Amino acid sequence: MTMNRRALLKGLGAVGVATATGGRAAVARSRRPVAEDAVGMLYDATRCIGCKTCMVACRRANHLPYEKPGHPWDDPVDLSGRTKTVIQRYRGREGQSYMKRQCLHCLDPACVSVCMIGAMHKSEGGIVAYDPDRCIGCRYCQVACPFNVPRFQWDSPTPKIVKCEMCRHLLARGRLPACCEVCPTGAVQFGKRKALLAEAKRRIARHPDRYVHKIYGESDAGGTQVLYLSSVPFEKLGLPHLGTESVPRLSETVQHGIYKGFIVPAALYVLIGAAVRRHHRQRSVDERKEET
Repeated sequence: MTMNRRALLKGLGAVGVATATGGRAAVARSRRPVAEDAVGMLYDATRCIGCKTCMVACRRANHLPYEKPGHPWDDPVDLSGRTKTVIQRYRGREGQSYMKRQCLHCLDPACVSVCMIGAMHKSEGGIVAYDPDRCIGCRYCQVACPFNVPRFQWDSPTPKIVKCEMCRHLLARGRLPACCEVCPTGAVQFGKRKALLAEAKRRIARHPDRYVHKIYGESDAGGTQVLYLSSVPFEKLGLPHLGTESVPRLSETVQHGIYKGFIVPAALYVLIGAAVRRHHRQRSVDERKEET
């Protein structure tokens, strides 16, 4: 029995619709639970004075070269292959604020989801870590990150991905991340995520006029282990509105629905095979006509 191509295409469309709408072809992936030992940082923008001591300490602790070789003091304006954290300044109608940019260490990170060989992975305490020995330089992590954090060392003959790893080499020696050790005002603090979240809620309750009544990272993008408090709207500081679902939860649900049971790839193979057979039959007919 031959397969009708239109019927096959309708079948493929039905699979796609079922996947997109969460039908039987695609069962939504469950949320990733917050680990009990999850660590994190709390950055309170209202306490930051913009001294950038954290940037200097981060560079030294992670042996990062200066943005401008030969200059012992530089002032990068964004993350790069040489800079893991940066203090940015916002001025607007809502007032003035500083913003500490770095990896947010998502509870369900997109960079880990797309990394095909585990160079990006969750390590102890839920820290999103990077293994350069496994990295093949595909840079999928850069594309997947909703916060535009991972950066590639374009100017290096042996390039790596650069991002904050909460100074896990210092944590292993019983120390704090470098930025938290040196902050003179306590604007950035390290601890268990659960305790930091409780502290953030206490600050908002104690000073309701000082803060936006939201803790960025509590549930944004599925939750992050770096939390933010601010007196101005978070989007003004470059923190996007992403909803409460993680990026991988949606993408993996779609992927798993499409490839479940190898239904769609198998159907595509059938379609291609039918097209090839049809082409060969038509070619045979044409050749016979030429012979007669």
